[in-house]
Amino acid sequence: MSEVSAPAPAPAAGPRGVAVIEAVLATLPDSPGVYRMLDQRGEALYVGKARSLKKRVIAYTQLARLPERLRRMVSDTVAMEIVTTPTEAEALLLEANLIKRLKPRFNILLRDDKSYPWLMLTEDHPFPQIAKHRGAQVRKGSYWGPFASAWSVNQTVTAMQRVFLLRSCADSVFANRTRPCLLFQIRRCSAPCVGRIDAADYARLVEQAKSFLSGRAARVQQDLAAEMEQAAERLEFERAAAIRDRIRGLTHVQGSDIINPASLNDADVIAVWQAAGQSCVQVFFFRGGRNNGNRAFFPSHASSATAEEVLVAFLAQFYDDKKPPPQILVNADPAEQALLAEALSLKAGRKVEIARPRRGEKLAVLGHAETNAREALERRLAEATGQARLLAAVAELFALPRPPRRIEIYDNSHIMGTNAYGVMVVAGAEGFAKSAYRKFAMRGPITPGDDFAMMREMLERRFTRALRAREAAADGTAEIGVEDAAPADPPAAEEAPAGLPDWPDLVLIDGGAGQLSATTQVLEALGVRDVTLVAIAKGPDRDAGREWFHMAGRAAFQLPPRDPVLYFLQRLRDEAHRFAITTHRAGRSKALVRSELDEIEGIGAARKRALLNHFGSARGVKMAGLGDLEAAPGISRETARRVYLHFHPGVRLDVSAPAGEG
Repeated sequence: MSEVSAPAPAPAAGPRGVAVIEAVLATLPDSPGVYRMLDQRGEALYVGKARSLKKRVIAYTQLARLPERLRRMVSDTVAMEIVTTPTEAEALLLEANLIKRLKPRFNILLRDDKSYPWLMLTEDHPFPQIAKHRGAQVRKGSYWGPFASAWSVNQTVTAMQRVFLLRSCADSVFANRTRPCLLFQIRRCSAPCVGRIDAADYARLVEQAKSFLSGRAARVQQDLAAEMEQAAERLEFERAAAIRDRIRGLTHVQGSDIINPASLNDADVIAVWQAAGQSCVQVFFFRGGRNNGNRAFFPSHASSATAEEVLVAFLAQFYDDKKPPPQILVNADPAEQALLAEALSLKAGRKVEIARPRRGEKLAVLGHAETNAREALERRLAEATGQARLLAAVAELFALPRPPRRIEIYDNSHIMGTNAYGVMVVAGAEGFAKSAYRKFAMRGPITPGDDFAMMREMLERRFTRALRAREAAADGTAEIGVEDAAPADPPAAEEAPAGLPDWPDLVLIDGGAGQLSATTQVLEALGVRDVTLVAIAKGPDRDAGREWFHMAGRAAFQLPPRDPVLYFLQRLRDEAHRFAITTHRAGRSKALVRSELDEIEGIGAARKRALLNHFGSARGVKMAGLGDLEAAPGISRETARRVYLHFHPGVRLDVSAPAGEG
């Protein structure tokens, strides 16, 4: 794989973008690869792949044959970057990766910045734990999923507990139990923590659970039926009754219908529906013959994009960071279906089939997904219409020249000046844009109760950064630097989501006339005069519905208690307040997690975790004897002595003597 970059020449005639492309063509290979169109800020306008780069890219020089959208893209192009790949399938995978990372505004974009939950069975403990897991799969264990939502994986964990009686408690809790917990009493755990089941019998439960998750539920049910009969023959009626309850639970879990079809083992069912120039893609996850839930996606694309084009872009980007299942059922034939199947097979390391069923149970399941896609898109269009009316009413209320495309709401949270955070919440025509949220850890010392100082610091940092970006765009140079405010939910992109401008039309501040004055001073000092500022103050006794609105040059006013615009503004304010509180709590919890162990030289995250898991708390480590520290898993003799001396500085140890002899 190789990469080349071509800056813009100074064209003598014709559109600048065409001249850029023609300059690149001179050295472009006739091989597979990926090309990027870049604007004057160095940001990607479009990412595409091709079997033959030269044949594909030359088409962009023929402006008369291009639609208006692509002509506009070519005219904005000032540079191109080329990456060659060994095969077209690898080019397709690279294209999807770059589109998800760069979010070019002329591509079809999948907005999917959330990780998916998995079900985990640990394998680093004699009695494996069943738990929900999200994020990197670094702990030793077997992982099952993905699931569409936390709710669906929680339901599965609960069902697995009822049928297989596996523990869900953390290892530290397991190690310190002296009697069974409530889960044992309600028959959802076998209580291995207090010896109510031995390791061999528990291992058999784990194997049965794995068989069930692998789609071999019928075999598990047969084994349980045989166990129940044997117990009854031995007159162990209590044991037989317990196994009977497990069989009933298993029967309930594996019910077969359109929601849990018998003909699907490991598959994703994907249906696209289009209306009013928008698309909804509904995905149902089936693993081990069970429905792991569904999720709706609304890709960003031009209104002229067809269902087939949307589907191929969705599939490539959706599986960029996850392993595709052996079978993918779709309700439209994606463009380049064979190539896409080859690329996904390459990523999965086994064959992946993309099929459009024509009859039978699979078609019924696909029809169910299509119905969900249609209904989700209809709801979204109805909500967008209502949102547009509200934004128009907001523009009228605050005398804006047009409905606001971007509203920023600011709030802060702290306790007597400690763990002080400010937040920025963003809303637009499509509701809250959570990938544009920002949080600001306050840098300067905060006097307890000085919310004005926090607001000043937050707005100075936000608008100083925004002004630098504006100047860089005007100069035609991309700004390079570290983001001053942290994204709310990494890895959210630093740029605004597709279709959302990065400069606000309206700024809402939680507060009264004082906050408005402080905010106005900050923006005037920075030279920002094209943003409307509004402060929302709570009414008497902090009653919702009696808020006062403060604007420069206008007397404070209230809205009628049942005004829809008032509810809308309250929702914006409450979302900022919620985000400020959760950000502050997360920061405070992180500070509380820090303990005296962090002050010990040579104690990193892994050793700290080993000590806390073994002793239960930092206090337990502090009270431990030297011999106990040396016996802790993962702790060497030298490390144990270092920890012991930190908590007992007056003690002298004989470095040559074993524990207990110094």
